[in-house]
Amino acid sequence: MDTKRALSVLITLVFCAACSASDPGAPTTAFSGATVWDGTGTAARANATLFVREGRIVGVSSDGTIPEGADVVETIDLSGRYVVPGLINAHGHVSGLWADDAVVNEVDRVRGDLELFARYGVTTVNSLGDTEAVLSARDAATPTDPRARLFAAGPVIAASDPAQARADAQANVDAGVDWLKLRVDDNLGSATKMPWDAVQAVLDVANEHDLRLATHLFYLEDGKRLLDMGTSMVAHSVRDVDVDEEFLSMLRDTGVCYVPTLTREVSTFVYGERPDFFDDPFFQQHAHVGEVARVSEPAFMERMASSRAAEGYRAALEVALRNVKAVSDAGLQVAMGTDAGPAGRFPGYFEHMELWMMGHAGLTPEQVLMSATSVAAACLELGDRGVLVPGMWADFMVLTENPLDDLENTRSLEQVYVAGQPVR
Repeated sequence: MDTKRALSVLITLVFCAACSASDPGAPTTAFSGATVWDGTGTAARANATLFVREGRIVGVSSDGTIPEGADVVETIDLSGRYVVPGLINAHGHVSGLWADDAVVNEVDRVRGDLELFARYGVTTVNSLGDTEAVLSARDAATPTDPRARLFAAGPVIAASDPAQARADAQANVDAGVDWLKLRVDDNLGSATKMPWDAVQAVLDVANEHDLRLATHLFYLEDGKRLLDMGTSMVAHSVRDVDVDEEFLSMLRDTGVCYVPTLTREVSTFVYGERPDFFDDPFFQQHAHVGEVARVSEPAFMERMASSRAAEGYRAALEVALRNVKAVSDAGLQVAMGTDAGPAGRFPGYFEHMELWMMGHAGLTPEQVLMSATSVAAACLELGDRGVLVPGMWADFMVLTENPLDDLENTRSLEQVYVAGQPVR
């Protein structure tokens, strides 16, 4: 499925979302005066107004026309600002690591992670490897909570025995996961990859329960085999060699999304010395002081600086950058994902870094922003977000500079809204 077809699928789902729109008699909020880029691929609309009722968009107007029957009780002036859909991370991890140290309850710690994601404009996270507390937090959430929306895969499956792999997958199904996730990687030759019969056992469970399967991979040939077997997502870049036409054709024929996670590679070597982004005020706004201190310890930095794996992944990043450009140039679905959430991978900030890196790889600002909004929504089959049109959740970012001019203008993020509610 190419990007245009992905958007067609999403727009079809939009109309379904619109069918379940809010109560016409409920109070409406107007967000007025901004330049709105809605994520559909159409030009941004200057001096536009978003009308939001019960958390959903009920109208978008460039001339102030109020939707029929709307009772506007509040107007929020966004003059001179730029509004874009909230970011959707197709591959993150919610661990509870990033909550305030005073928070003890595991579910509350997960909520702390989701609040951090949201402060940076990440309004949906597909967590591909997590704990029971993540599922509990997901189940307790309401659609209008002012934090990132959550989907969960449960523990990553990597068992080498087919029976155990099947049992692990079934346990995740029984726990109520949204996805399954398995790992096919040898850690640059230092470990044994998951055997193919165990991979097939997990795929069998996914097919039996109509669940999508995301696969961690590294090698091109493994990517081809996984696509042939029926994986639903290439959850990391191909990083050993440049992708070839056969791989691109398989992505096209299967409609499977490619999720680069470029910042995952960055996290494997960047702390060999003090990274420049530690001095970025946008990072410092919400940086976890304890984690900054941990990765800044001289012994930790020395180990990373001398690590053979770090050098291997640094080289792999160069391949990954070429490959995301090749996949995009082929007109295929590239969905933004970061692998952020584990130690050293700062949630929220890493999503913006991912956008900037995709731009450095050669994608246009519009291609990058679509990968993180409408295309990611289509890849995750989410028909109620990713574009700012009637019927969708009012999840959006407000910026003071135009990200379509320069992706690094996402640093000008001023406010985030989830279901029309401000994130604090």
